[in-house]
Amino acid sequence: MSKWFNALVWAVSAMLVTMPLQADEYVETQWKELVPEGYKPPPVRSQAFYDANPELANQPELDAPMVEALDGKKIKIPGYVVQLEGDADKVTQFLLVPYYGACVHVPPPPPNQIVLVDFPEGVKYEDTFDAVWVEGVINVERVEGDVAVVGYRLTAATVKSFY
Repeated sequence: MSKWFNALVWAVSAMLVTMPLQADEYVETQWKELVPEGYKPPPVRSQAFYDANPELANQPELDAPMVEALDGKKIKIPGYVVQLEGDADKVTQFLLVPYYGACVHVPPPPPNQIVLVDFPEGVKYEDTFDAVWVEGVINVERVEGDVAVVGYRLTAATVKSFY
């Protein structure tokens, strides 16, 4: 073999060793990817609609299907925080929802559009009033809570401002 070929093999090998593994990266995920193909979530309606129709102000489709292929995946997803647990300085558990006001001002979306996030490190309260990016490992797990039935649970590695 030529010296040139050996140098090329060495250079490519060195690049492969120093390149980050794709499996270690968080994959940016959109909310529609948490919904199985063919399932259509119910429409998002205003608080005024629910004030006029209080009998419809419950979480819809509690048996909504999940995307099983997401189980155990490393994802990065944007959303809004519905605070559940924490202390005087930070939130350590929250619901991540796709739009502002879900679970608080209007009924919760279906379970396949809510992620229960555990973040033991905690995120400062003031950082939870705007949209955030959450990175972590997601699991398909039904959790029935006081606020909503949830279809996914995520252990967060980071929670950062969206802006």
